[in-house]
Amino acid sequence: MKKVTILGAGNGGVTAAYHLSMMGKEICIYDAVPFDTQIKAINSKGGITAVDKLHEHAMNFSGFQKICKATTNIKEAADFSDIIIMICPSFAQELFFNSILPHLKDNHIIVLLPGNYGGMVLTKIKNEKRPELKIHFADAITIPWACRIVSDAEIAIMGIKSFLPLSVFPKENSEIVKEKLENIFPIPLKFLPDPITAGLENINFGGHPLLSTLNMGLLENFNGEFNYYKDCCSTATAKAAAVMDIERLKVGSAYKLSLKTELDAMNDLYDSSYKTVYDFNRDSVTHSKITNSPNSSKSRYITEDVPYLLVPCYELAKLAGFKVPIVESCIHIASAYNDEDYFTTGRTVLKMGLTGKSLEDIITFLK
Repeated sequence: MKKVTILGAGNGGVTAAYHLSMMGKEICIYDAVPFDTQIKAINSKGGITAVDKLHEHAMNFSGFQKICKATTNIKEAADFSDIIIMICPSFAQELFFNSILPHLKDNHIIVLLPGNYGGMVLTKIKNEKRPELKIHFADAITIPWACRIVSDAEIAIMGIKSFLPLSVFPKENSEIVKEKLENIFPIPLKFLPDPITAGLENINFGGHPLLSTLNMGLLENFNGEFNYYKDCCSTATAKAAAVMDIERLKVGSAYKLSLKTELDAMNDLYDSSYKTVYDFNRDSVTHSKITNSPNSSKSRYITEDVPYLLVPCYELAKLAGFKVPIVESCIHIASAYNDEDYFTTGRTVLKMGLTGKSLEDIITFLK
C-alpha cells in the first residue's frame, strides 16, 4: 500500500486525504497549529465524510474514509512518505517548505497543487539552504476536484477533472517522478514540458482575478451569495477575459511554448465541448453546483491568483519586451483594493531564480 503525505488541511487537502484514502492509499495529513481545526476534527471523528447532497445538488464520491494520521508535527509528516502533496495557497508554499526542509531526505517528491511556478521558487530556496539535497518537484496547474469543506472533517465534491496536467522540475528527474506518481491520483496525469508552461496554463488565470476585479461591487454588496461563474460572467466581461487570454498566449509564444486557449483547457479538463468561455461559465454542470462566491477583495481569487499567476505573466512579458495591458491593469486594481503592491510582493523572476537571464537564456533553460 502506497503512503502519501498531504500538507494543508483546507478544501483541497482534506478532499485529497479523503479521495486518496478511498483509493487505498495510507494517508498522513498535516497542518500547522494555528490552522489545525480540520486536523483536530479528523482525529476526533476518525476520518473524513463526503456528503451525498449539498444545496439540493447531488455530490460525488460520498461516504466515510478513515485517515491513518492527522498531525501538526512536521517531522512526522516528512517521515511518513517520500511523496508529499502540498495543497495550499501559493503564499503558504514557502512557509510549508521552510518548515519541512530540515526533515527532507534525498528523492523526496513534492507535488504542488497548484504549482504556480512553486517548483522553481522552492528549488531556489533549497539550493540556498541545503544545496546537497536531491529532491524533485511537480507543479500541477490545478487541483483535481471542485470541492468545499462544509463542516469539520466533512467535505462536498461537486466534480472532478478528466486529467491532471503537471510539470517536473528539475526536468532531468522526469522519469523518476512519473514512475513514483503512477496511480497516486484518481485521474490520469498529463506531463507538461516545463513549470512555466504549467504556470501559464493554470485555468484560474483569467476566470478568477479578472472576473473578481470587474465584479467586486457585486461580490461585496451581496456577500457572495450567488453563483460566481454564472453571475459574474457576462458578454462584456467574457470579452475582456478573451483579450487577457490573448495576452497570456502571446507570452507563451515569446518563450516558444505551446499553450492551449482557456476554452480548450477547460473543455479538456471537464470533458465538455462548449463553444465559448461565456457558455462554459454559464452552463457547466460542475460549476452550477457552486452556489456561493468570494465576498471581498481578500479572496484567494485576488490574493493568490493576482500575485502568483498574473504577476509572473507580466514579468515574463516585460522581460520579452512587450506589454500585457489587461494583465497589468488587473494587477494595479487588485493592488489598490488590498493596499499592497503585488508587482513587488508577487512571484517575480527574482523569486523564480531567473534573475539576469535573457529571453533567449530562459528559452534554452526550458528545453
